[in-house]
Amino acid sequence: MMQVEAVVFDVGRVLYQWHLRHLFEKIVDDRARLETLLGEVVTEEWHFEHDRGRTLGEMVPERIALYPDFEPEIRAYATRFNETIPGPVPGSHALVERLDARRVPLYAITNFGAEFWAGFRPSEPIFDRFRDIVVSGEEKLAKPDPAIFALAEARFGRSASTMLFIDDNRANVDAAAACGWHVHHFTDAAALESDLADRKLI
Repeated sequence: MMQVEAVVFDVGRVLYQWHLRHLFEKIVDDRARLETLLGEVVTEEWHFEHDRGRTLGEMVPERIALYPDFEPEIRAYATRFNETIPGPVPGSHALVERLDARRVPLYAITNFGAEFWAGFRPSEPIFDRFRDIVVSGEEKLAKPDPAIFALAEARFGRSASTMLFIDDNRANVDAAAACGWHVHHFTDAAALESDLADRKLI
């Protein structure tokens, strides 16, 4: 394997905290209803359809037809998505800043719906430090599909063997490794800091 020359971050749960519960705990007072909502109606599995490229215009009416009693919550998912992201993962942004200060090229590959990304990206200046970001909803390709890693190589103009990919999802990390990338399975910023230091990137 070649020396790492660039670092590629995931976004959700690596750079930013994310959970649908953060929004719906504000909206739903009844605990049983909340658990039904998160377990059956507005689930991460259903949300992943938007990450893969389906539009909210398709998904929301379809879901309301299936779960009419949950129409207010389903509509809130579409209009208040940024409230599912309460803030940065502790310590991660400081590592981005340190890498950038060392002039390490920064990129990202994120499973993120195109419409939600358009509403989130402009408010987060940390992404100004990134040279390019592959967004699954825009490409209609999502991790762990190997095709998104091939697309990223082409977009970034770099070989997989020169890039470190950081993700909290084991399936995504394994897929990247199988495509020849250096990888780090993210658990917290302290462990990532240690790995980056070992690689002499910070």
